[in-house]
Amino acid sequence: MRNMLHIINRSPFYTKTVDTVLKFSKKGSPILLIEDAAAAAAAGSALCEAKLGNIMRDHPIYALKEDLEARGVHKVIEGIKVIDYAGFVELVEKYNTCSWA
Repeated sequence: MRNMLHIINRSPFYTKTVDTVLKFSKKGSPILLIEDAAAAAAAGSALCEAKLGNIMRDHPIYALKEDLEARGVHKVIEGIKVIDYAGFVELVEKYNTCSWA
């Protein structure tokens, strides 16, 4: 079975969605941060940098550029790949998807 793209749209500052995704995701499955979840990709948050840094050992993490910009995020945690809508479509075409709310 191929890896699944896990799309998270809720802020990890207010939900445990990231933890839930990790319980159900296969190693190597990509995680995409969109909408309010994109704020977690901001460099400088000790909580998110540590947590996402650990997750990146087993999962590639992406953040949607337009959602980062909408939330005033100009610098992301090292290792997070910033993608635009075309990149989002490429990921959805490549993987089965699961959206987490």
